[in-house]
Amino acid sequence: MATERSDLDVFVVLTNNGGRGPETSRSATLDETIVAISDLERVSPFGSEGWWYRWSFAWAPTLLDHTEGRLASALRRQATVNADEAESILVEHDRLDGWLNFAYRALKNDRDGRTLERRLDAAESMPWLLDVIFTLEGRVHPYHKYLPWELRRHPLTHWQAEELLALLTATLDGDPSAIRAAFARIEKACAAFDSLIQVPVLTPVIEGWGDELQLLRH
Repeated sequence: MATERSDLDVFVVLTNNGGRGPETSRSATLDETIVAISDLERVSPFGSEGWWYRWSFAWAPTLLDHTEGRLASALRRQATVNADEAESILVEHDRLDGWLNFAYRALKNDRDGRTLERRLDAAESMPWLLDVIFTLEGRVHPYHKYLPWELRRHPLTHWQAEELLALLTATLDGDPSAIRAAFARIEKACAAFDSLIQVPVLTPVIEGWGDELQLLRH
């Protein structure tokens, strides 16, 4: 992904930085951030400022580590969405219901012959859709620039890279069949998630749409 205009981001992780917060120095070619490992071990929740930095650690190479695995564990946790976080993202932060809302609106506009409105709602659904897909995979979703790279280099469990990229492209065009295909896959993934916990939390969100689901299914 590097180009002639790219710079290099380097994190220097200290086991003790005297209680100071992260410090960053920048140049045209190098951004160097000094951070305490205790800061990396604190996981920023969805929606917070720190959340958007979590993917930065997903596939970052570790050049030197004297922490006996503590650093590797912290980096792995930053890039991982556990079951409690997934429930918070998808239910408490409404990412699942929000995506259903935009998908439903896009299909209503298609049904009623409103092409532009269909495409606008489909496009607006995309951040919600990506949050749903990656959260259900237990991963933080990447910056858009790196999405194709991640899907190809680090495939998701339930989506083939080219299949998902094609579906996302079609969704941006407001293609009703793509929206319905995404719904079918996500409904199945939500059921699988619920099967692993004592009380279902995702399927009830979907079922709460009642008869409106017919538009998403057919």
